[in-house]
Amino acid sequence: MSDLPYHSGMRALQDRFDTQRLADRLDERLAREAFRPDDRAFIESRAMFFLATADAAGRPDCSYKGADPGFVRVVGECELEFPSYDGNGQFRSLGNVAVNAAVGLLFIDFESPRRLRVNGIATVIDDAAALARHHGAQLVVRVRATRIFPNCPRYIHRGATGERSAEVPRPGQ
Repeated sequence: MSDLPYHSGMRALQDRFDTQRLADRLDERLAREAFRPDDRAFIESRAMFFLATADAAGRPDCSYKGADPGFVRVVGECELEFPSYDGNGQFRSLGNVAVNAAVGLLFIDFESPRRLRVNGIATVIDDAAALARHHGAQLVVRVRATRIFPNCPRYIHRGATGERSAEVPRPGQ
């Protein structure tokens, strides 16, 4: 893997709670850099995900991204992309990407339950071809995955309503 799975802070807690062997085994068996077919199907079936970014000083920010299923697309062996729609004009996530390209994406299925994390390096794309792939996008974000791994579903709450926002850009609107 291109980045180390655990830093000293994580290792200290793993040692304290005697979980280092478990953590190493999970990373060895589950972590990857390339999307598998089931990862692709899961990601492209999601109507939402959470995006974590940080500014140049490392101050974190987390945002919700949602639209119709398929708005996030796996476009390569280790790349995905998603549209950035108009919002409140703050550009917190994309502004952070401009100064610190490291991102984390968390995809959740509240019904199954299932979680998938994608950590990677983001690029903001502003060209006609990319925008044409995502109806209504102001910009497109492409993420090159550096670590993909499922996350324990043990504490996922059940019962998302599934009702989608009428504000999502759709062809014909």
